[in-house]
Amino acid sequence: MRPAEWYLTAHERGNPSTRLDSRHPDGRAWTEGNLVTPLVHGKAYFSALTERVSRMQPGDLLLFVDWRGDPDERLTGEAGSEVAGLFAEAARRGVDVRGLIWRSHWDRLAFSADENRHLGEDINAAGGECVLDMRVRLGGSHHQKFVVLRHPGRPEEDIAFLGGIDLCHSRRDDATHAGDPQPQTMAKVYGPRPPWHDVQLALTGPVVGDVEAVFRERWEDPQALSRSPIRWTMDRLRGDGQSRRPLPPQQPDPAPTGPHPVQVLRTYGHRLGGYPFAPRGERSVARAYAKAFSRAERLIYLEDQYLWSEEVGALLAAALRRSPDLRLVAVLPHQPDQDGAMSYAPNLVSRARLLDRLHAAAPGRVGVYGVENAAGTPVYVHAKVCVVDDEWVTVGSDNFNRRSWTHDSELSAAVAHPGLARDLRQELAREHLGVEGDLALEDHFDAYADSAAALAGWHRAPAGSPRPAGQLRPLDRPDQSRLTRLWADPLYRLVYDPDGRPLGLRLRRTF
Repeated sequence: MRPAEWYLTAHERGNPSTRLDSRHPDGRAWTEGNLVTPLVHGKAYFSALTERVSRMQPGDLLLFVDWRGDPDERLTGEAGSEVAGLFAEAARRGVDVRGLIWRSHWDRLAFSADENRHLGEDINAAGGECVLDMRVRLGGSHHQKFVVLRHPGRPEEDIAFLGGIDLCHSRRDDATHAGDPQPQTMAKVYGPRPPWHDVQLALTGPVVGDVEAVFRERWEDPQALSRSPIRWTMDRLRGDGQSRRPLPPQQPDPAPTGPHPVQVLRTYGHRLGGYPFAPRGERSVARAYAKAFSRAERLIYLEDQYLWSEEVGALLAAALRRSPDLRLVAVLPHQPDQDGAMSYAPNLVSRARLLDRLHAAAPGRVGVYGVENAAGTPVYVHAKVCVVDDEWVTVGSDNFNRRSWTHDSELSAAVAHPGLARDLRQELAREHLGVEGDLALEDHFDAYADSAAALAGWHRAPAGSPRPAGQLRPLDRPDQSRLTRLWADPLYRLVYDPDGRPLGLRLRRTF
């Protein structure tokens, strides 16, 4: 298999203003010779991050980007392992710590403005520099979640982490899905300690330079961090600065460390004033999915927080119609993360429509499941993973919805490598099925269907029946009245899943 058959070219990325591809001397829009290690669940990621940051030395560089950060989140579960303390202590040791944290919206709207500000305050007080970044489309967010650690003179230590896991409450869970002892408030169905399923990647090798370049493009953007005069005033009253110190020169990319070719993919919306590095936005996440799905022949396996939007459904339905042997398996949250009257229905209305479209396009070839823990509590699926034919895999911050593909800032890594794609799919299958050993690609669809049917049957069986192995159940699909759909659908389209493409692309229905 040649990666070029799966990856976007620099031209196909559609953003000639970025340095991401031009920085490669060979003209490729990806790097070779990397080692990619999936970290399934926040507990594994937080442990690896803590270990790596703890051994950083004076003069090293720590760059991080986050959608939500809770300064008191204990990365190892022990007192003293709080994320703000870990980064602040690195700054006190002489590590150059820089952070771009989404400014966020009010906490009363279930967002995290206060937490994000306090995370930056703690690190800045220790000598680091974190800023609250609101350079997004109206109603948008910086949804990227990544960390880059560089070590001048010790490039063998260089590493980047990227994926779907924020440095915040509720993320430190593992395969038992008992939940994080520091929970985030969610819908009642998830209980007081919501179980959480997520994935992050650890990357070493030349790709670390690409991920660092993503940070540098945002850091060096000269536009004001916010366009709101109210925020300017509040920032000045709190002593928060708008200026950013220049970053030290970027070190040469690390030497090869493994067999994996990696392509960095992004979304940036088409915003007022434009990004200098993406004047008309960037939609390489969406374009990469379109290219990969056009090659799919046997199985598209995805885990995602959402599965929304006509655009996403159209690509998946076209792939299923084109390839009669292709099957789709999706693992999603049983229920939305919030109970509110204005959030619950819009979260479900487009998902239901999309799933109906997929089942109609490929009857008997679409399997959609939710996850529950041993206590029967639904697990919130926050992972953003897609595996195509055990050949191509992507993990990142982007969800399967129009917002992530066109509107907010996102970052993912695609790896065209059969070994890695197969191994991650099998690792996730072992967890969800509760079995050991490998699951062949041709058996995946039926194994998930059989396991989910067995657990659903057990829930209907008399009390005391032995519980079957596995965490999968057919996805909950709550009924919605026609009246509910009438008001929820416009709210979904305008607020929950907006379109960030230039007008011409919208009219042509392309990315």
